[in-house]
Formats: sequence, structure tokens, C-alpha cells
Amino acid sequence: MIIDTHAHLYAEEFSEDQTEVFTRAVAAGVHYFLLPNINSESIPLMEKLMKEQKNTIPMMGLHPSYVKENWMEELKIIETHLFKNPSKYCAVGEIGMDLFWDKTFIESQKIVFRTQISWAKKLKLPIAIHARDAFDEIFEILDELNDEKLTGVFHCFTGDASQAEKVISYNGFKMGIGGVLTYKKAGLDETLKGVPLEYLILETDAPYLPPTPHRGKRNESSYLLHIAEKLTDVYGVSMTQIEKDSFTFKLISYKNYDPYKWYKEIINGIKV
Repeated sequence: MIIDTHAHLYAEEFSEDQTEVFTRAVAAGVHYFLLPNINSESIPLMEKLMKEQKNTIPMMGLHPSYVKENWMEELKIIETHLFKNPSKYCAVGEIGMDLFWDKTFIESQKIVFRTQISWAKKLKLPIAIHARDAFDEIFEILDELNDEKLTGVFHCFTGDASQAEKVISYNGFKMGIGGVLTYKKAGLDETLKGVPLEYLILETDAPYLPPTPHRGKRNESSYLLHIAEKLTDVYGVSMTQIEKDSFTFKLISYKNYDPYKWYKEIINGIKV
């Protein structure tokens, strides 16, 4: 069985066929789904889905794209939910910085990111980092705050070789690999050739960034296998070899393992 380690399956894009999406995923061998939160409005949607689909596991965090004028109010709501029942969540996420469209709230994003990192340390939870056009800013903060208590994933990693090396240097971090790996002009396949498999976990980021051959369509968890297959090409091994020998397959495979512990322990580098 396989885990989709990052999927927004509560999003409105799935409102008409949500049950079928899960059915297709299970048929493809994907049996567990980690749900990153984005803001206060996504919380009830995520909780509703969790009641309907018992194989979903939530994160709690404020996405940087939703750090606006009301960020303090939003952050307080996130904090209340997280600390009310921290054992409910497998990570603090999705958090980080996004400077792609707008830099108006760059300083607020930094404050929110720092705050959520402090929560993760206090609760001994990994963090799921969103880094879009903001690697330098995120690295600056992590250089200051990283220690043995801080672990996590650079979700949807699309950086270059030097940025991959920087992530690895933090010791407690992995790189989430999604559909971008299958894009011919993205160059991520070349970057990963210098990255040991043990630093990778797989995700879809559904409904976004669908892998080839589904580009232009809505992404979903059943497509995770396309990403795994591309990974075998990049590393020149068969799926059987990956299943037998590599840490990466153990990271994406669920084998009689508590998924809450699974996510926390793989991020900390404990082989399952």
C-alpha cells in the first residue's frame, strides 16, 4: 500500500466525485492520504472529509498564500485547533513562504512561518514547507532556527542542485517529489540524480500539478504511481528493486504501520 503524503482532497475541485477519487486511489494501491491545511476556511472541509474517509490524516497550519491583512486572526484560529488536540495531526503544515505573485506580506509571512516552526518544536511535530520563489528567505530562517527538534519536508520540491544540497544539510528534512518530476523541461530529474533516494518522499499535491500524462487536468491521488514510475527511470532501477532495496519505497509504502508515527518517524530518518 502507498501513502500520498500531500493532497488537498477536501478542495472544491473534488466536490462532485470525491468518493470516486478515493475509490480510484485505493484501486491504484494508494491507501492513506495526508491532508495539509491551508487556512481557517479549509478546516471544516478537512474535518468533514476525515469523518467520511477514515484513511485520511490531517496536518494543521496556515499556508503563506493566505497570510493577508487578517493574518493574526487566522493564525490564532490555527493555533487553537492545533493545540486543542495536537495528537490528531501528523505535522504542522502547510506552512512556509510564497513570493511568486506578491511580496506585499513578505514580513508577515516570515513572522507566521517562524511562529509555526516554534509550535512544531514545542509539539515535536514535523513541518510541511511550501517554498515558492522563496528558498533564500526560508533558508535564512531555517539557518537560524534549525536544531535537533526541527524536522520536516520541503513539499513539492522544485529547486536546483545547490538548493537540494542545502535541504540535505539540515539533516532532519526530506524533499517531497510530485508531478513536476515528470515534466520534460522542469529539470528536476537531473537535480535528483545527485540526491540519495533516502531524502525523497512522494506526493501529488492534488488537485494541483498533475503528472504527465495528465497535465492540464485535475490531479488526484491515483496518479501517484506515475511519479513513482518516473523515479525508477531517474535512478535507473526497477520498481521491484525500489520496493526491495530503497529507503524511498519504504517512505511511500504503508506496511502495517501507524501512519501518524510513520510520517513523524520517516522525517526523523528512522527506517520503517
